Amino acid sequence: MTKIKEECGVFGVISEQKYEIAQTAYYGLYSLQHRGQESAGIVVNDDGVFTAHKDLGQVNEVFRPEVISELGEGQIAIGHVRYGTTGATDRANAQPIMVNHIKGSMAVSHNGNLTNSYELRRKLELEGSIFHSTSDTEVIAYCITKARLRTDSIEEAISEAMKEFEGAYSLVVMSPAKMIAVRDPYGLRPLCYGITEDGRYVAASESCALDAVSASLIRDVRPGEIIVFEPGKEPRFLTQNCSHNMKHTCIFEYIYFARPDSVIDGIDVHEARVNAGRILARNYPVDADIVIGVPDSGLDAAIGYSMESGIPYGMGFVKNKYIGRTFIAPGQKHRESLVDIKLNVIASVVEGRRVVLIDDSVVRGTTSKRIVKKLRRAGAKEVHLRLASPTFVAPCYYGTDIPDTSTLIAANNTLEDVREYIGCDSIGFYRTEDLDKMLGGQTCFCKACFTADYPAGVPSMTGKYRFETKRKG
Repeated sequence: MTKIKEECGVFGVISEQKYEIAQTAYYGLYSLQHRGQESAGIVVNDDGVFTAHKDLGQVNEVFRPEVISELGEGQIAIGHVRYGTTGATDRANAQPIMVNHIKGSMAVSHNGNLTNSYELRRKLELEGSIFHSTSDTEVIAYCITKARLRTDSIEEAISEAMKEFEGAYSLVVMSPAKMIAVRDPYGLRPLCYGITEDGRYVAASESCALDAVSASLIRDVRPGEIIVFEPGKEPRFLTQNCSHNMKHTCIFEYIYFARPDSVIDGIDVHEARVNAGRILARNYPVDADIVIGVPDSGLDAAIGYSMESGIPYGMGFVKNKYIGRTFIAPGQKHRESLVDIKLNVIASVVEGRRVVLIDDSVVRGTTSKRIVKKLRRAGAKEVHLRLASPTFVAPCYYGTDIPDTSTLIAANNTLEDVREYIGCDSIGFYRTEDLDKMLGGQTCFCKACFTADYPAGVPSMTGKYRFETKRKG
């Protein structure tokens, strides 16, 4: 694996009246913890004065009650949870990124991955910019700052900077007087906004974060859209970067990353996963006694498989809820060891039975191998593995931890080789041609990790800092 890409969570809230706004940001980030577990940060804006706290660790570790109190009152706050990298795992790469310039301060929270970040960074460095991190978010912040020096507003600066960005980015940006939500023209990474009963606007990566702070979902930010929020005012919508035929929401949000209680681009994540399970049952039927899902993202598909097949659904695992998600845990050895302490089989459920095991995906195959082995040790008579995603054949360049092709088990082996390595009795992957059925017929999504068809281009490195991005269509 060459480099782990980011999958993060962003959050922002703006209020007409000052209050202890960091508490709201804390609750929002806590509900997005599944999107990033390496670092967390919040910046509070009190009349243009920014107060920040960020560090390595999970939300409840970084933000003790005394830290929340020290952040004080304000009208705007933005936050971020981070995992993986474009850039190393250290405090310098924790977000939000803050920049001070002649026209005021700015803070940026970013989810996604720029495919031309090295090219942009090299250009900025040659012009005199000094970087303090290795994250592409700092590149975004500097590009916006550079544009801000020649424009009349922060939203104009963002619109100008977007012309330089390639790849995926959902942003929540804070200036001394505004909060701005931004989504790339392909809508690769999710972003939505809503409002509380007392009129506070909230922007977040997922609608579950709106629920956590008692905000009602209004809608998703449209691909290429810039939404400007100011205290006590109605939002303003800038659509000059929008294109109606470019939308490509990441399919893996529905398969794995998003929480099942979220709604992304009008699609209920839970329903999408149940649909996937139903389709798996139709495509890969098997004589079995029980259907079980791998917590958490395999459970919804397992319910769907059970409903369609008529095979009873059972609770096959107990999950240690104090362990993070192994798919986004840094380091392969760490991922593997976490599996053993994260999941424990309920032997009485599987002993002597033919088990249909439903999981969201197989990337490297090591986790599935360990889970199947645990089921057999618990007495499972047969284990039939069904995956709610197709086989991974290509890396992701847009901010998801799908590594280089050399580590993708299905890209380098036959289906029978994969089955034998994992140790299951049979295996069935979701069919690529059925992905639209999972989403109720919608076809505007990115499936590059399954097809190598990249809607927003790919980086082509010929040197340390040189990337060339090719667009399609």
